[in-house]
Amino acid sequence: MPSDEWIEEEVRKIVPDSEVQVSDLHGTGDHFHVRVISDSFDGLLPLERQQPILSHFMPYIKNGSVHALDLKCMTKKQAEASGNTVFDPHGEGEKQFLGVHIRRPREGRS
Repeated sequence: MPSDEWIEEEVRKIVPDSEVQVSDLHGTGDHFHVRVISDSFDGLLPLERQQPILSHFMPYIKNGSVHALDLKCMTKKQAEASGNTVFDPHGEGEKQFLGVHIRRPREGRS
């Protein structure tokens, strides 16, 4: 089962100069909010920031080790201004879309 520490180590392989904050949303080791802070994101669109990380984690998403990976990739200046960015796609109460929720494709579903 993936841990917060493992997710952090894997993200640092992709964005080595980053500050990484990981929250296991349900304590089950498969739904994570990941906040990645790096000035290397300056000038990049959100998807351009997230794509290398998503590509790295795709094998773990496909094999079911990671069910939900909510990424919030920002510069240091954006992080200082943003406050709490945790998004739980399966949580209760008011939800605000702040990241990407990738689901494994189900068999027989297009």
